[in-house]
Amino acid sequence: MTQTNPPHSSLPLILAGPIFRKTTASEINLWLVSSEPVEGTFQVFDESGEKLLYQAPLSLSQQQQVGEHAFVALWHFAGEYPTNCALFYQIHTQAGAITELVPHLCYEGDETKGIAFSVRTTADYILHGSCRNPHHRSADALVAADKKVASLSPAERPDLLLLSGDQIYADHVAGPTLDAITQLIERLGLASETFVDAPLQDSAALYQDPRSFYGRDQILPDYHDQSTLLARFMRFRRQPVFSSTESENHLISFAEFFAMYLLVWSPQAWQLVNRERLKEQAFEWAGQTLSQKWQQLWHQEIKQIDDFVAGLPNVQRLLAHLPTYMIFDDHDVTDDWNLTIGWETAAYQHPFSRRIIGNGLLSYWLCQGWGNAPEKFDERFFLAAQRYFHSPSAEHQDAFIQLLYRFEDWHYTIPTEPKVVVLDTRTRRWRSESRMNKPSGLMDWEALVELQQELMHQEKVIIVSAAPMFGVKFIEMLQRIMTQLGQPLLIDAENWMAHPGSANTLISIFTHTKTPTNFVILSGDVHYSFVYDIKLRFRKSSPNIYQITCSGLKNHFPARLLRFCDAMDRLLYSPRSPLNWFTKRKRLKIKKRSPDNQRFYRLVNHSAIGELYLDADGKPKRVSLLTSDGRCVDFPATSAEE
Repeated sequence: MTQTNPPHSSLPLILAGPIFRKTTASEINLWLVSSEPVEGTFQVFDESGEKLLYQAPLSLSQQQQVGEHAFVALWHFAGEYPTNCALFYQIHTQAGAITELVPHLCYEGDETKGIAFSVRTTADYILHGSCRNPHHRSADALVAADKKVASLSPAERPDLLLLSGDQIYADHVAGPTLDAITQLIERLGLASETFVDAPLQDSAALYQDPRSFYGRDQILPDYHDQSTLLARFMRFRRQPVFSSTESENHLISFAEFFAMYLLVWSPQAWQLVNRERLKEQAFEWAGQTLSQKWQQLWHQEIKQIDDFVAGLPNVQRLLAHLPTYMIFDDHDVTDDWNLTIGWETAAYQHPFSRRIIGNGLLSYWLCQGWGNAPEKFDERFFLAAQRYFHSPSAEHQDAFIQLLYRFEDWHYTIPTEPKVVVLDTRTRRWRSESRMNKPSGLMDWEALVELQQELMHQEKVIIVSAAPMFGVKFIEMLQRIMTQLGQPLLIDAENWMAHPGSANTLISIFTHTKTPTNFVILSGDVHYSFVYDIKLRFRKSSPNIYQITCSGLKNHFPARLLRFCDAMDRLLYSPRSPLNWFTKRKRLKIKKRSPDNQRFYRLVNHSAIGELYLDADGKPKRVSLLTSDGRCVDFPATSAEE
């Protein structure tokens, strides 16, 4: 089947962004993707939009060319910016002002001023969420967040937007999205790459292979499982390296990962896609027609994708206004990423899977990690990046990926009041020494010691952990059972309490006398939402610990299963249940808040974004969810103790 694309000269200048990234009184960072190098100026105006406060050229040296028609900029503007007041910024390019090129970026009434923002020294009002799956049947909570922000004055808007993982789903991609990815790769001239020890020589062959749609599980590598005596005895048994149960369209090449980011954030990227092709009744690929099963799924997915794309102008506008910080979780790279040492051994010893995971990490740095803390990436890092992007050979790609694998500084802090500490819970894990298939601790001892140093002498702090530090005990019990049966990957047995070393060290941090009085922990990952108030047992001067979990932005848990788990958790782990003394959390007493939209159940199963309001002491004065359909669910304080 052939497709006629418009000529490259018709490409819009702006392909994605701008996304407002790290912002302080002395620096502003803006992320943007364009079809050619952008030349012009960046300007900051006062509240009236008339008085110019700052101006700087758009540096060409801060733009990375990643394809023939794809340039990624992270512009760093050092200056002295007024704090805690409304400001406006404008980007003037060779094609005109960015608000003229992308008119929907401005909120109503701001069209002549530019894009409103504020440099906040506090973090009293935070939006937070994770798990945004484009083809999930739920609506997109980022769209609801944008509509909420549009109704607020600049002074009332959130201080920060925190995205705590799974900004993309690299391991669970809809067929129509994968087709859009392949089209976008061609339109932008993203480079092909060669593979080692793979069934296909390069990515060009991948895009033309009949298995490229709904058949990539047959392309991805496998290994001989030797984690148990039974597995070693069954020598003929081989396991897939990538453990996702929905890996039929798993992303493989760097170009695919990068194109996916553009498609989840940018309506302009979708304008370069032949959408009519996606809706054909009998789609052919590489001379073969999709089976009836996959065609049926394709047409289900395309409806969800159409709804998702319709909301992208709102998402683009939201990300352009609020200082936005991100951290990876597993689906940004692949499901169960580094869950066990057995998984790591199989994945990193195979050249093909090592490359795929590296491509996920490379695209994460380019599209997420770079903007969180630009100062962490030195000249050596950029030399390796430029060597690969300017000459994308297998040797240069593997060298850059190796540098990314050795990098141990993905975590970062945000210098607000209270301080925000964002954790890397994926790459510095406390690996089990007893069994290859036993879950690793989410952070190793050295990383936890570094965390404790960040917390010392702070009165209040916000910790961002992709997975909840304190989760639902019944679900953790099911995960423990599956681990004992040798199947930790089957139920994603990944929680802070799964590894004795990391669990005990974590609780010791909370009991240290020089750590904060008030801890707020923001998490996602689990596809449902809940709030706990936590105190230390047998201690009069216990710190206040608040576990606030919001997940997902566009995802939710199987409804019946979650209701069952919620009910069993209340039944088996009531305040007086002796089972509480068989958990690693027995030194803690936990009060579970009930949402105001239901009486019995404590877990909310709805796509939503979290809203957190803190008082001057860093305690939550309001914890709520803004659901994807615009409703508000509050979690009032409770006296119901676990």
